[in-house]
Amino acid sequence: MAAGTLILVGCGQMGSAMLRGWAATGAASQFIVVEPAGAPASLSPAPEIAFHKDAAELGEGVAPDAVVFAVKPQIIDAVLPAYRRWARSGTLFLSIAAGTTIAKLTRHLGPEARIVRVMPNTPAAIGRAISVACANANVRPSQRDLCDALLAAIGDSTWVEDEALMDAVTAVSGSGPAYVFLLIEALAAAGAKSGLPAELSMRLAKATIAGSGELALLSAEMPSKLRENVTSPGGTTRAALDVLMADDGMQALFDRAVAAATRRSRELAG
Repeated sequence: MAAGTLILVGCGQMGSAMLRGWAATGAASQFIVVEPAGAPASLSPAPEIAFHKDAAELGEGVAPDAVVFAVKPQIIDAVLPAYRRWARSGTLFLSIAAGTTIAKLTRHLGPEARIVRVMPNTPAAIGRAISVACANANVRPSQRDLCDALLAAIGDSTWVEDEALMDAVTAVSGSGPAYVFLLIEALAAAGAKSGLPAELSMRLAKATIAGSGELALLSAEMPSKLRENVTSPGGTTRAALDVLMADDGMQALFDRAVAAATRRSRELAG
């Protein structure tokens, strides 16, 4: 299902990643982008993409099927009111602003607004995002289908009906890529400290984590079983896992990290 006209508000890293995916798959007939900084250098010019620096530049004749807000949560209060004019016409509003609740979006867009709150993540840049969506009661089944189509252009997606889960979703998958990148950094640094040339250690860390992630994604076995398959009793992997799986090891760190990110998501919601 493709949209007619789609307005993207904000074209930073996530916004431009989504736009590339949508343009490549023909997710809309026309794209209108509102971005004060103009078109990012990383985005190839396309005739179906029109850039504007302010919502005031959009004429009365514009009738979007969907408006996607890809701006920082710190500025979304200032951004939203300019788009309320399309709420009564049944436009679908999607927001990827972390911690911004449907209730907050409704205060700015009006009680009739059809709103979907979405949390994607940065692998959208290569079409490998995992996005979680939550809709308000105004959203029609056909608009859920449109949302699915937009999210399919950047990766996989799923829905939750309980919006309270979105804070933990943000902590696990929204922020999750940063944890994985940190793991690559840490593994490469540890290899260098053990004597590997830094460039080789980084190459090994990147390939190992990327390959292991792909194996976990494609395998029918649980990650715990895949881990056991690599671990020989008394071997090198077992020696490392005795450290990583200690009481104060990786699980404890991730518990604290995800809890901290979840709390911050709730704080951003006000």
